[in-house]
This record gives sequence, C-alpha cells and structure tokens, in this order.
Amino acid sequence: MEVGQIIKNNEGTILDVRTEGEFIGGNVAGSINIPVQELMERLDEVKKMKEPLILCCASGQRSGMAQQMLSNEGFECYNGGGWMDVNFYKA
Repeated sequence: MEVGQIIKNNEGTILDVRTEGEFIGGNVAGSINIPVQELMERLDEVKKMKEPLILCCASGQRSGMAQQMLSNEGFECYNGGGWMDVNFYKA
C-alpha cells in the first residue's frame, strides 16, 4: 500500500523523528515525537505503537535513517518524508 493511502486511512502511527524543538515548532496532529538519535534507546516505547509506523522529519533524510533502523529491528515502517508532506495527506 502507498504511504499516502496509509495516512489517509489513519492506519498505524505517525512518528516524527525531529528534535523536540523542531516538533514544538509545528507537527502533524496526533503524531509522536522521538528524535532519531534517541530511537534505539526508546525501542520499548516504539514497540507499543500501532504499526505500520509512518516516519517523518523536516526533509525525509532523518526519517529515512529511522526507517532503516526500525526495519532492521523488524518493524513495519515507511518513510513519509517531510512532516508537511505527511500533514497534507492527514488533512
């Protein structure tokens, strides 16, 4: 399934991997913030989230890194790109 359709259907969890400061400056309603550099040490939190995980950041670079990391841990996850792109599908 395409990531835009997953977001439109409200499936899974939107996980924003930007810094807390960036997240506070604007984010997708209902998204959860775990900065990419904290991801591996906060896997217990991630395990409680409904999959698939839609990862977003500012441009798609950090969410791409996060997608690789979480895929390697066995999570079903997608790189949603920039949070504004994800927000477009959410609206």
